[in-house]
Amino acid sequence: MARHTGPVCRLCRKEGQKLFLKGTRCHSPKCTMEKKDYPPGHHGSQRRGRRRPTDYALQLREKQKLRAIYGVLERQFARYVKRALSAKGVTGMELLQVLERRLDSVLRKSGFAHSQAQARQIVRHRHFTVNGRIVDIPSFLVSAGDVIQLREKSRELQPVVAGLASGPRDAVGWLEIDPEARRITIKRLPEAGDIAVDVDEQQVVEFYAR
Repeated sequence: MARHTGPVCRLCRKEGQKLFLKGTRCHSPKCTMEKKDYPPGHHGSQRRGRRRPTDYALQLREKQKLRAIYGVLERQFARYVKRALSAKGVTGMELLQVLERRLDSVLRKSGFAHSQAQARQIVRHRHFTVNGRIVDIPSFLVSAGDVIQLREKSRELQPVVAGLASGPRDAVGWLEIDPEARRITIKRLPEAGDIAVDVDEQQVVEFYAR
């Protein structure tokens, strides 16, 4: 399955802000953005703030930020946008809701993994079940009432143990988390107050509506 394989710190530097793609490292002095808060490349420090970006450039950057945060490549992201555009609700919110409902996103939000990439990896390695069935697809979309369970043989999996020790990272009112049982129950679908991403989703919608 396709994924971004380059250095993720360059993505943060390109967007000019922390996207928290490397988990706990992003909260420490080791974070690359603490040392190089300018765009990557040989002339990166000279390019910053040189000219006012166009509307297209602003929309593109918001789209790229959202893709990077959730670790989604362009083709799949475009399908998510198409799905959101055909939904009855607010398009931007529908898009964010779909991204939050991904299995790897739920694991990251609930503290079972430090980052989206780590969550993706442990899902691919078949460590989790959804409603009693093994799921190894990171993009699997959960629904209200679903129960995500760490398999018994994986109870002491180091990334999960370390993640649970630090607790959930964001608002998780739509999730019921049982660290002892290694279980997550989807109480309801995420709402606006549950989604904390520093992205203007309306700009993303406008990028695809051109």
